[in-house]
Parts: sequence; C-alpha cells; structure tokens
Amino acid sequence: MLRRLVLRDFRNFETLNVEIPEAGLVIVGENGHGKTNLLEAISYLGLFRSVRGSRDVDAIRFGAPAFHVRAELIGTQMSESVSVGYERATKRKKAVVYGVEQPKLSTALGALPSVCFSPVDVALVAGGPAERRHFLDVTLALTDARYLRALQHYRAALRQRNAALRTAQRAGARPGGAHDAHVAIWEPTLAQHGATLVALRRTWCDRQSERFSGLCEAIGERLRVSMRYDGIELPSVASVANNPSTPDITRENASALQRAYRSTYTAMFEQQRANELRRGITLVGPHRDNLQLMLGTRDLRTFGSNGQQRTAAIALRLLELATRREALDEPPLLLLDDPFAELDAKRAARMLALLKEVGVGQVILAVPRDEDIPAAFTRLERRAMVDGVLQ
Repeated sequence: MLRRLVLRDFRNFETLNVEIPEAGLVIVGENGHGKTNLLEAISYLGLFRSVRGSRDVDAIRFGAPAFHVRAELIGTQMSESVSVGYERATKRKKAVVYGVEQPKLSTALGALPSVCFSPVDVALVAGGPAERRHFLDVTLALTDARYLRALQHYRAALRQRNAALRTAQRAGARPGGAHDAHVAIWEPTLAQHGATLVALRRTWCDRQSERFSGLCEAIGERLRVSMRYDGIELPSVASVANNPSTPDITRENASALQRAYRSTYTAMFEQQRANELRRGITLVGPHRDNLQLMLGTRDLRTFGSNGQQRTAAIALRLLELATRREALDEPPLLLLDDPFAELDAKRAARMLALLKEVGVGQVILAVPRDEDIPAAFTRLERRAMVDGVLQ
C-alpha cells in the first residue's frame, strides 16, 4: 500500500508530493486537471508502462528532459520504495525496487500491485481482439511467473520470425527455398512458449467463465453474458482445464495441455509457412487469438448496447481484481477513475457491493465533484486537484 507518492515532470505534474492515508484518498477536480494522470502514475509502478498504451516519451511533461515516479510503502523504511525514471534523450528507463536497481524491467513487474477501473474500460469489450489479449496478458503475467516467462520468450521469437518473413517477402522467396530455414528456426520456440500461453489462458477462461456470467447478472444484466477463449481447439485435452473434479489444475494436466498445443502449433507452422512467406507475417499463434464475449448467442462487441458492454467490462475488471487478490493473498491497490460516471444508480450500487465482496484494501478514487463520491467512500480524506496541483 502507498504511504507517499512523489512525481517529477510526469504528464502535467511539475512536482507532486502527497501523503496517502492507509484507507486511501479521494481526488476531486474538473476534467483535464490531472486526476487520471495521477492514477496513471501509480499504476505505472506495477506495469512500468502506461495503462493508456501511450509511449513513455509522451508521459514526460512538455519541455522536461525526463520523468520520475516514486512510491514509499506503508509499514516500510523510507529507503524501501519503488521508483521508475525515463529519459527523453537516451530513451533509458530505470526501475529501483527497495533500493536495488532492477537489471530488467520484468523483474520489477507488480512491485506496486494495483487494479484500475475507468469508463474507458468499455474498450475491453467494444474494442478489437488485441484489447482483450492485452487484458489476459496483464492479468496472467502479473499472477503467474510461468506465463510471464513464456510471454517474453514468445514475443522475442515472434519479432525474429516476422523479421525473417519480411526479408523473405522482399526477396521474392518461394516455399522450399533458402529463406525457409531462416523462418523455420524460430518455430520450435514459438510452439513451445505459445503452447504455454494458450494453455494458461484457456485454463483461466474456463475456470472464470461461470463467475464472469454471474458477475454480469449481479451488476444488472438480464440476458446471459458469457466468455470463452477463441483459439485452436483440442477436444481431447481441453476439458481437463474445466474438469470440476480437479479445481486446481495439476502440473500433469497443464503439461498435457501444453504438449498437445505444442504439437499442433508445430504442424500448423509447417502448413502455413508458404502462405506466411507471401504475406510477410506470422498467421499462427496466440497473438492471433481472442477472448470471445457473447450476449446470449450473439457477439457482445457487435450487438451489445453501451450499457451491456460497460457491464461486461466491469465484470472483467472484477475478475482481474479477484485473480490478483488470490495470487497476492491480499487486496491490491484499487484505483477508481470516476468509474460510476456512466452507470445508473442501481448498477453503481451493485458494483460497489461486488467490490466489497471481492475485498477492497487501500482505495484512490478520482471524481469531478464531491457529490460523485459514493457513500461507501465518503469516509476517505479528500484533496482538490487544480492544474496539476493538489490542494
């Protein structure tokens, strides 16, 4: 939990040094004054990248050479903090956790665990498959070391294979030629780590599917909302992940899934290589999959109303919160960026009840007006945000 947040030249903040009470804090201010930027800075210390998906250089205050974000933690010494800095000129990013500079950013991931709810979360449902793949990647990479390792290896091999495919395409390579070997060399790595990714993704989705539907119903959706992992199907082993007699997937079951997916991917790479040489891109793998969200028998993205899509987005964030809490054995920091702005009173009240049910620790709530603070959070201390300054 946060004891103090210190910012320098991050977004519209020249400097900011604020003490955070143990229960949390409410930030009140009009739009455009920095409330969301403050929440972004906090979440940056968990992902070490912008939750908005923007470039690091865009987070530097205009005209400044670098930004720096630091969090001191409750119950620790002053030197035990989490910080990150990024320089415009060198494009170098440095993370320091408990006084130790991290050799890789990946070793610092999750240093300050947080989950953020915001009206823009509707993009998780209304956006394309990449939005939902990113949601799965963040949720699982921050709670499962196997997933994080596999994701790093898979992305590195995918970049190399795509580069080899583009080179072959520009050279007018034909299947069976010399360029085949330069492409094929990356396929064992992609198959191995892609199999781990898809097995863990599908296992999570199968385990959370009923919970997701129940959350949507509890928030107020009358039609059944469901989710399923949309990727290669392996009927002979996929049921292992959703077997009610094995509530905790064993290493043997996970290995069976991964072996099956690895074998399938190996064959698919071989089958698709000629087509990929022509197109210059890898067409097979978990980077092409989707988290399918359904409203009854129809695609929620296409046929759902704005309210139905928002309900599903809130349910996904609640699943993320529950997954993080279970992995940490304590609640992560809860960041609420005016999350009730476009919800009717009943759905907002149900969302608050579900947050309480999942379990809430420290809360940072940002709202435009005092009257937008829900009764459950009126006990929290308040600060006014005006032009990047807390008053």
